[in-house]
Amino acid sequence: MTDDTPPNPALLPAGLRDLLPPEAETEASAVEALMGVFAAHGYQRVKPPLLEFEDSLLAGSGTAVADQTFRLMDPDSQRMMGLRADTTPQVARIATTRLAGAPRPLRLSYAGQCLRVRGSQLAPDRQIAQAGIELIGIDSPAADAEIVLVAAEALEAVGLTRVSFDLTLPTLVPVLLDEAGFAGAERAALSRALDRKDAAAVAARGGALAPVLTDLLLAAGPADRALAALQAARLPNGAGVLAARLAEVVAVLRARAPALRLTIDPVEFRGFRYETGVSVTIYAPGRHEELGRGGRYVCGDTEPATGLTLFPDAVLRVAPPRTPRPRVFVPAEAPQASAAALRARGFATVAALAPVSDPAAEARRLGCTHLLRGDDAAPLTSGD
Repeated sequence: MTDDTPPNPALLPAGLRDLLPPEAETEASAVEALMGVFAAHGYQRVKPPLLEFEDSLLAGSGTAVADQTFRLMDPDSQRMMGLRADTTPQVARIATTRLAGAPRPLRLSYAGQCLRVRGSQLAPDRQIAQAGIELIGIDSPAADAEIVLVAAEALEAVGLTRVSFDLTLPTLVPVLLDEAGFAGAERAALSRALDRKDAAAVAARGGALAPVLTDLLLAAGPADRALAALQAARLPNGAGVLAARLAEVVAVLRARAPALRLTIDPVEFRGFRYETGVSVTIYAPGRHEELGRGGRYVCGDTEPATGLTLFPDAVLRVAPPRTPRPRVFVPAEAPQASAAALRARGFATVAALAPVSDPAAEARRLGCTHLLRGDDAAPLTSGD
């Protein structure tokens, strides 16, 4: 008989991890920088609970993340609860209940953690930080453009200026297939071909719609080229309305931020499960990981809304390194007023809890960059 090896207390479930110093502080400061930009544009912060009753959490747009939601029984009410996998449905609930009488358009922001049943190959983490905005109660190209512009400014606040905004119309392909009468296995096969960007399969399965779908598939790229392809396709009915709306949004963005990097993928619809109009995904050059995503949706039963969620973990992986707060060691005998003055200047003070014989050595041991000498912080040098 062998003794079982005791479990490692540092071992965590797959997709979960501890965030240690200084990364935890870096993430917190980055989130507050993002939230500061949101607040400056009039987005008021809300804080939904981590858990909600299942029937409210998964209503409306929440149905899109039902399969990613952890569920548990509330021992108090004996009702099923869900642990949020995405914050947008919660903000939509707040807007249609607690803030139903607030003036529209309603601008709300949020930041917090979400937990998902499983990660993806590109994003294996199951606990995900989110910071986002929702613009509720108006349906216009200016509103669609605003969330992109505010997100661009927020990313710039953390040092990201070279990002790409990939605009999509996730309902365009379904509308085209509806109008062309595709259904059943035939529709599923064509949708799969479009999803895989398989131009040969689209040409083989698209019937009369194949030339249009192939042109749109190959048009993905810079916004101007994609818009020209959409215009040349002369899309009918609902599809034409969607394409015209996208062109209006791009026009607003070009007028207000001509240097913004815009791409368009007219037939992209992967991962968009509750968006109803112009949507956006944010990327950094040369990276496949999403920095953020969002788009137009229906808030509650009928209210128009649009929003965008940034993923701080992904943002920080591509943003320039943030300068950590300098740490200054404060000997036990030092005046407290001097330490307070250093904190006011942005230093983190590490106070000795007892006298030490070699303050410089103790400062190094505790990871400090400075030592309080007299009334000021002196950088530690090799000679100390």
